[in-house]
Amino acid sequence: MQGIVKKGPRLQFRQAEERDLDYILEVEFRPENGKFVIPWEREVHSQTLNTEGAIHLVIERIDTLEPVGFLMIAGLNNPSKEIEWTRIILDKKGEGYGHETLKLLKSWAFDDLKFHRAWLDCKDYNARALHVYESEGLVREGLIRETILTDGVYENLVILGILDREYFARKERGDEL
Repeated sequence: MQGIVKKGPRLQFRQAEERDLDYILEVEFRPENGKFVIPWEREVHSQTLNTEGAIHLVIERIDTLEPVGFLMIAGLNNPSKEIEWTRIILDKKGEGYGHETLKLLKSWAFDDLKFHRAWLDCKDYNARALHVYESEGLVREGLIRETILTDGVYENLVILGILDREYFARKERGDEL
């Protein structure tokens, strides 16, 4: 996979390159984002940038090519056809980019790549992200209690997922791109 991976009405996903790591790290380490993820150092991002089973994508506006966030996707070579959305981090918030990003991710996973299931995890206090995920059809599948130690405090993760048949039912109703 190279270049533009998926296009929507306003946004597109572009395969990240080494030159994008400064932007990715800047966005990931911002206090408003860093509290919801475990930020990785440059070396870890560089090693996992684009491997056989994983990819980093830059989310950018189609009209200006301005980056508005990034994605990390794993499981691309999973024989069970299950894809993991490891990171969804938006730089520009409150502009509807989260909803369009999720719609594009679902279309890419199910229409283009023919996956059976997509999933992610989210800290249980990230209300904004949980709202977007659930409004886009992801279902809470479980809670992993006290699984991450952050600044001496154990945190919970909510597991959310969507199946191909759920996506296609939403698409038939007109809820998808």
